[in-house]
Amino acid sequence: MNKKPIASLIIACLFASSPVMAQDSSAPQSPLIKQLNNGNWLPADEAQNLSNDLYYQDAIQAYIASLPLLNTIGLRDGSEAAFGSGYNVLPIWKERMDSRAVVPTPNGDVIYSMSYLDLKKTGPLVIKAPANVIGMFTDFFQKTITDVGAIGPDRARGGLYLLLPPDYDGPVPQGYFTFKSSTYNVFLFFRTVMGKGDGKPDPTPAVKNAETTRIYPLWDVEKDVKPMQFPDASGKRVTMMYPVDDEFWTKLKTFVDYEPLTAIPEDTRSALLSIGIVKGKPFAPTDKQKELLKQAVETAPKMILARRQLGRDDNRQLYYKDRQYENSWAGATAEWMQYGTLDKNQRAAFFQIAYSSAAAMVMHTTGAGSKYPYTTKDKEGKFLDGGNTYKLHLPPNPPASLFWAVTAYNITDGTMPETDQLLPSTNGYYDLPKNPDGSIDIWFGPNKPEGVSDNAFIKTLAGRNFLVALRLYGTEDAFYDQTWIPDDVVQVTK
Repeated sequence: MNKKPIASLIIACLFASSPVMAQDSSAPQSPLIKQLNNGNWLPADEAQNLSNDLYYQDAIQAYIASLPLLNTIGLRDGSEAAFGSGYNVLPIWKERMDSRAVVPTPNGDVIYSMSYLDLKKTGPLVIKAPANVIGMFTDFFQKTITDVGAIGPDRARGGLYLLLPPDYDGPVPQGYFTFKSSTYNVFLFFRTVMGKGDGKPDPTPAVKNAETTRIYPLWDVEKDVKPMQFPDASGKRVTMMYPVDDEFWTKLKTFVDYEPLTAIPEDTRSALLSIGIVKGKPFAPTDKQKELLKQAVETAPKMILARRQLGRDDNRQLYYKDRQYENSWAGATAEWMQYGTLDKNQRAAFFQIAYSSAAAMVMHTTGAGSKYPYTTKDKEGKFLDGGNTYKLHLPPNPPASLFWAVTAYNITDGTMPETDQLLPSTNGYYDLPKNPDGSIDIWFGPNKPEGVSDNAFIKTLAGRNFLVALRLYGTEDAFYDQTWIPDDVVQVTK
């Protein structure tokens, strides 16, 4: 007789009659099991909503990471639509840039020359830089390739710069200041200093100097090099701002596909991957994702503005212990490195209202660099309101070996407030009235106070906040030592 079936049956019956063993309540459990729906998948609706929330947050971070790039793309696209494109096209604001140019914090107190080079089309490019230019080359993320001028390798003597594409592996001839760009697209930004005319600045020598710039492909023979074109951009209504709608994402995708993979910083690539922007792959967001991308491009700027409005908890952005003036870099490097780490929020705050960052703007370089303390508040800590009248008192002898200037800007994007005073700025080239001690008073408001000189008045727009920027070119030791400190802006009337 085979006893195995009987034994198996007995064992089966024993198990069948035993109660289901409950989990030991005293056994240790992972806290995540309790936190995450007692170890089960989420309800479908909750899972979808949370996934959408994360996509939206990823889109916000992608916007913040990409703003420096889109800032440059906006400059390029606006310029080329108005003045043409090509390595030989260098628009110059020959009568100074004013509020008709919709540009973040433009400086109307120097002569601007700006162009956009494409090393993928041209290969290596040679740029003959003028002497005494204040300039730079940056990649399209606005990381400085090199300063040009007093802080650059030419030391204000001018010279031949050679820019190489990111994937260039050919021979490099001698005799040039040679740099490799991380992006095919390169931003050329030159500023030339005006002369002092009859009681006002004279742009003529600065324009002539800018027009000595020459740009040509390294390997082209001379007869094939296109002659330079210097279109006059002054007085033109041109919009050179970054996109504020879905075009932000489409232009970003186009750029990613055009450039080498490594041209996009790794942290930015990660942010873009999370929303579906990958080099060479279709960008096909769902209808819901399109809705979230639209929401992000509308909300992210408000978030950046809110951070600017509230300020930093550590107050690193303040230039002085007893003044309202701020530092756009918050005491960091030109690359926004705080304590050796990228401060992406401080960087986004800068590129919301400005463009171009270079070592010469941050380093303490006596008589060569430039400083830009600015304020959004009056002495009492109230935000500047274009409907009020204010006075700025500058002590004698501003520490700027080249020149100083004061300009008013809109707080949201750094554009100039457009009034019948097209250039909301003044500078040391004007014959400004001086107080007995040599100090200067500059006035702001919707209407010029009685008895104030035209050159000492900057017009503002009622009902709109503004900021005041002080520029010191050729900054001297008195600024770094803080033995010369600008007074706070003081409200005089409502």
